[in-house]
Order: sequence, then structure tokens, then C-alpha cells
Amino acid sequence: MLRAVVDQWPLEAEAVRLMDATSAPVLELRGSSATRADWPSKKDLYASFRRSIDPSVERNLNLVPRKQRAMVRKGISNGLRSEIDHGVDRLYRVYAESVHNLGTPVFAKSYFRILKDEFSASSDIVTVSYNGKAVASVLNFYFRDEVLPFYGGGLRTARVLAANDFMYWEVMRRASERGYRVFDFGRSKVGTGSYAFKCNWGFTPTPLVYQFRLAPGRSVPDLNPLNPKLAIFVAAWKRLPLTVATQLGPSIVRGLG
Repeated sequence: MLRAVVDQWPLEAEAVRLMDATSAPVLELRGSSATRADWPSKKDLYASFRRSIDPSVERNLNLVPRKQRAMVRKGISNGLRSEIDHGVDRLYRVYAESVHNLGTPVFAKSYFRILKDEFSASSDIVTVSYNGKAVASVLNFYFRDEVLPFYGGGLRTARVLAANDFMYWEVMRRASERGYRVFDFGRSKVGTGSYAFKCNWGFTPTPLVYQFRLAPGRSVPDLNPLNPKLAIFVAAWKRLPLTVATQLGPSIVRGLG
């Protein structure tokens, strides 16, 4: 039985092996359909967003729905500039403040350095600045003909400046000019602001199925932003000073893992 699994799903089999070797409590698989009938699953919680990128930058902009296109143009008219950062300093400052405003602990800065070093040939950081100050930034990964903006965020001023809108447009524009043909906007929780934001760009959501392999005595985790049990923690975390939250965040993230 195990041999058949190894032949058909080598990555899944390796994940199972690592789970057992490290005594991890939960293994989570995400996909467009259930592949393991014997594993508990959750549906209709998250969706992924992908669509093609046109070789023409102008056509790409015209494919963006009118209201969202107006936000991109607003960012341009505000004098925003996008740059490629070779270090993670500005990304981390912006990202740490962004997730703090959402009530979420941040990863360690070393984690971003490791990602950038490990994927140096297949990643970049697009940072948006206003009057010389970084207001939004995102770490993007490239695979075959696809671009995936993964870790990104903006300061509170980014909303007024339309900096997040401008940032994702700049990722798309730069990717199109470099010959990439698929924009993978990642996953979002159904009913959240990020879900609505991606729909506003004209992306069609594809529902995801989450499957879990659980260690004995463990239950399916429910670490999602709409879980009422997390509301008190989220509200308290938002009230912490940013410097304190940034210092405490990495240890909490490790504990949740």
C-alpha cells in the first residue's frame, strides 16, 4: 500500500515521512480536490486565484476591471515608484507593520533572508516608495512561466495612496515584460478582505480542499482569521507597540508550528 502511494504521490509520501521523523502533530495538504479518502478534510474555506498574463502591458491593464484599474492609475498619479530590492530590510519593515495591523505575529527576519538566499535566482522583491519612503513591498517567486507574489503588505498610508494596488500591478507589468505568462495571486480565506481584493482584479476564485494527516490525539487545526476563538488574541496583538510585537512575533510563530 505504501509503495503505491510512493509511486503515485512522491511528494506526499516524503511529507508523511518527514512528519513521522520529526514527530510533527499535523500534516496539511492543499489542492483542488481530495486525494486521500482516509484523511479528514475541509472545503469551501479558501480559494486560489490564477489567470494568464498577456504579453502586452497595455492589454494587461485593460483586462483589469474598471474600478480596480482606476486604483492603479491613482497610484501612478500619486507619484509612486517601484524598485527591485536586493536585501530584505525594507520588505521586512513594511511586512512586519502590515501583519501587526492585522493582528498577526510576524516571522523572523532571518526567515526572509534565507528565502531570498535560497531562491536568489527565482525570486525578487518589488518595493513601492512614496517621497523616498517604502510604503509597500512584496517578495515574489518565479517558476517556469509563472509569477507568485507571496509575502507582501503595506503601511497604513498605502491604502490612501493606492500603493498596494500599484504594487501588484507593477509585479504583473514587470513579469509580463520578462516573458512570464501566468499570475498566481495565491490563496485567500473566503469572506475576507484579501479575497474580495483579488476578485476586484478580475480573478476567478478556485475553491481549495484542505486535507490533514493527524498524529494520535490531535484534532484538525482551525488557525484562520475568522475563527471567533482568536478574536481576543487578534485585538490584543493589534494594541501592542510595533517594536514589541516584532520582537515577540517569531517565537509565537514557532510555537504555533
